Amino acid sequence: MGQLDEVKQELLRTNDAYRRLYDQHQAAEKRLSELTHRSLPSPEDEVEEKRLKLEKLALKDRMETILREHRAGAPA
Repeated sequence: MGQLDEVKQELLRTNDAYRRLYDQHQAAEKRLSELTHRSLPSPEDEVEEKRLKLEKLALKDRMETILREHRAGAPA
């Protein structure tokens, strides 16, 4: 898993699109954490939680696409 982490770190340094997606993913994760730690979430909070989970998944998918494309273009 170390090599994969190195590739992700490289993409964070060199790929603006990957870095933006990562930052958006982190922001969604932070907000989701805030919502899940509420003792009495409102119906709006529950809707936002579901939306954030879907958003995080979509962001992760886009990040994985960039990662796959990078690895396919990198020499073995």
